[in-house]
Amino acid sequence: MKIAYLLGSLNRGGTETLLLDVFRCAKNQDLNAIGIYRKSGVLEKDFLASSVPVHKVSTGKGIVRYIFRLRQLLLENNVTVVHAQQPIDALYAWLACAGTPIKLLLTLHGFDFSENKAGPRILRFIIRRTDTNIYVSDTQRHYYQEKYRLKPGKQKVVYNGISFDKLDSPQSRTPGKDTALREELQLAFSTLLIGTVGNFNAVRDQLTICRFLNLLKELEIDCHFIFAGKRIESSGYLYDDCVEYCAQNNLDKSVTFLGVRHDVPGILSELDAFIYSTNHDTFGIAVVEAMATGIPVFVNNWGVMSEITDNGKYATFYKTKDEQDLLRHFLLFLQNKAQYQARAKEASLFVREKYSIERHIEKLKNVYELVINE
Repeated sequence: MKIAYLLGSLNRGGTETLLLDVFRCAKNQDLNAIGIYRKSGVLEKDFLASSVPVHKVSTGKGIVRYIFRLRQLLLENNVTVVHAQQPIDALYAWLACAGTPIKLLLTLHGFDFSENKAGPRILRFIIRRTDTNIYVSDTQRHYYQEKYRLKPGKQKVVYNGISFDKLDSPQSRTPGKDTALREELQLAFSTLLIGTVGNFNAVRDQLTICRFLNLLKELEIDCHFIFAGKRIESSGYLYDDCVEYCAQNNLDKSVTFLGVRHDVPGILSELDAFIYSTNHDTFGIAVVEAMATGIPVFVNNWGVMSEITDNGKYATFYKTKDEQDLLRHFLLFLQNKAQYQARAKEASLFVREKYSIERHIEKLKNVYELVINE
């Protein structure tokens, strides 16, 4: 079988990073694939350097022409399955594959909370016309299956995969022992360094973390918190509100907004603890990466987080949007660090086994086989 992966742009994002890891491992995993994208981006050179042939087919000269070019490319490459990563690409593929035996799959990476009127309409149309829909968590699958009354047999869960090699390179890291970030921030080694990773968008709830930090300040605990993540222009108020809150509560000296960082593995390895707050994540790659690093993780009790932490066995849950409850759990951590660090080591082994990129590809191949043999 031969799989064609459809992408929109090749800019840096969770979906693009996942697919890039798949492409890099495709040869070793016996995955016969090609990639097709519509727009260039900062990851274009990386995709071109992977073991999977990639083709740019732009929609610039009209959608009808694009669909015919897409159809020609799929047929010339003897594609068996088209795997789209966005509803709009699934729609294009459905039109391009009309009258052919090519199977169509769509992975839903998020929820359908879009404010764009066209997006939900496209989703509602195409989600019932694919051969199979893939979800990145069972919580997400249940939501879509119930809302759109979809046939259960055509809805599959394939958890995201992570290339853990990039967390361990260029050398094996020891959580809490690396010093590059501490030196950058001019922090004493005795200062507790905690943080979170994730862009400031509607998915995440960094403001609850800010309120928690204000409670920590009142207790005069020697700590410093870092936010690693981009300010999104379309929802800039989410970032601005956090910065303003920290300024109004005199947290400036104990909180740093790092912005976009390309050294997240190194940052994670220096943290004494990782704190995450979500509104509606569908998986939580940042949480899994933190767990894989072997540091204690605190996350709110959102359904997906229960899934990826084995019902809270490998992370500490606090009540959603409840900074007082987060503080209570965090103070217990400060009193029992050895116990929390031992559990963090177990969590690392758990997620490295369950959420590896190799296992992700294996599960995808199983779904492809099922769809082809229907």
